[in-house]
Amino acid sequence: MSEFTVGETDFLLDGRPVRLLSGALHYFRVHEAQWGHRLAMLRAMGLNCVETYVPWNLHEPHPGDFRDVEALGRFLDAAREAGLWAIVRPGPYICAEWENGGLPHWLRGPARTSDERYLAQVERWFRRLLPQVVARQIDRGGPVLMVQVENEYGSYGSDTGYLLRLAELLRAEGVTVPLFTSDGPEDHMLTGGSLPGVLATVNFGSGARTAFETLRRYRPDGPLMCMEFWCGWFEHWGGEPVVRDAGDAAAALREILECGASVNLYMAHGGTNFAG
Repeated sequence: MSEFTVGETDFLLDGRPVRLLSGALHYFRVHEAQWGHRLAMLRAMGLNCVETYVPWNLHEPHPGDFRDVEALGRFLDAAREAGLWAIVRPGPYICAEWENGGLPHWLRGPARTSDERYLAQVERWFRRLLPQVVARQIDRGGPVLMVQVENEYGSYGSDTGYLLRLAELLRAEGVTVPLFTSDGPEDHMLTGGSLPGVLATVNFGSGARTAFETLRRYRPDGPLMCMEFWCGWFEHWGGEPVVRDAGDAAAALREILECGASVNLYMAHGGTNFAG
């Protein structure tokens, strides 16, 4: 059993500073038979962690019709077997370039708000999902280091009460590892999307020093982390392929590391939208 905590300047594993070098790999975009190979490739890249979202609408396409929620647990087990830690971003909204940001089409009440009808459905979903995460936290011998509250909420709204309810729900369902938020490095995004007492991280594709300076205006203490380093970009159906120069991406990553920050490559491996 180990303890992962957020220190004043660093992440701490059993009290010792550790830098997270993570890569995003969505278990739902990679065939399960290939998980082991893809995770081994992350290890071969020099990474020590993997990050994944969880798409609610994939696992509950109709109310009460839960489908293979245990896939997340199996993926986290595979990550541990590959020698990787894990970061889980359960939403309920995930964006992720995924249909409706992972929100089921059948939801009642305005989504991503403090509406009690919506929150009751989130609570029911989390009660079904989170045991897969809770049992695999690092303080229980598993790989999970951190869990995200919502996703880039500052780009959408500023209902701190909503974020607080989600954080309380995660804790009530047994999440004991550190919580975090992630937002773009802009004033309105950081004010709208962060929570007091919860680690704030930033997402960007370049300009690390400027981004972290913006974050430090709101969070003078705590470890720095780019939760989404956009080493590439998504493509639109029928559009031109988007290819980033490797040297440019490497220079941007080097700047992140020179800031002493942790990083999550978004994406380390893209996978496929099956039947999409």
